[in-house]
Amino acid sequence: MYRVKEAFYTLQGEGAQAGRAAVFCRFSKCNLWTGREKDRASAICNFCDTDFVGTDGQNGGRFDSPDALARHIRALWPDAPGKPYVVCTGGEPLLQLDTALIEAFHRAGLEVGVETNGTLPAPEGIDWLCVSPKADAPVVIDTCDELKLVYPQPLAMPERFLGIRASHYFLSPMASPAVPETAVDEIKQSNTRRATDYCLAHPQWRLTLQMHKIIGID
Repeated sequence: MYRVKEAFYTLQGEGAQAGRAAVFCRFSKCNLWTGREKDRASAICNFCDTDFVGTDGQNGGRFDSPDALARHIRALWPDAPGKPYVVCTGGEPLLQLDTALIEAFHRAGLEVGVETNGTLPAPEGIDWLCVSPKADAPVVIDTCDELKLVYPQPLAMPERFLGIRASHYFLSPMASPAVPETAVDEIKQSNTRRATDYCLAHPQWRLTLQMHKIIGID
């Protein structure tokens, strides 16, 4: 059974695929945080701003088979030209995403993208793999299409991941949800400046911003 928090059609907001139409399939559960505020302080990843608990989100639910979930996701793609694209995210999608589901997505005509923290092996067949390491969690994926690092993380600075082979390297400025709302913009601007300076000094890395939040879409 696959447990999905929510699924929705939108534009990819960051990274190398920014601006591309996609159906996001957000799986429930993560191996670095329970998703519950009472556990945030002790979590490995304590800056997450995503709700991935349960199956009660938009188009969420429990799906008994790979084909059932693939049909559900494919139905959210509009009847229009363009390659149907699903982004499997979370939480941590590799807790649930398996070869059988990837094959079902492909049978439904979907290109498959994945956004993972990199702590679990990736199954075969993924079309676009984005790894986003968190804190001191061990990363077991050493090759991907895109390495996207939330910056700055004291335990996960860019130098630690020079051994990961990627076609694209991105820094995404951190905006912590654990601070007062009045301070969020100030922190975001400060971290954007720090990420910008790092990219200028280390041009292997490129800056990516959360376009979906800037323009006000999901």
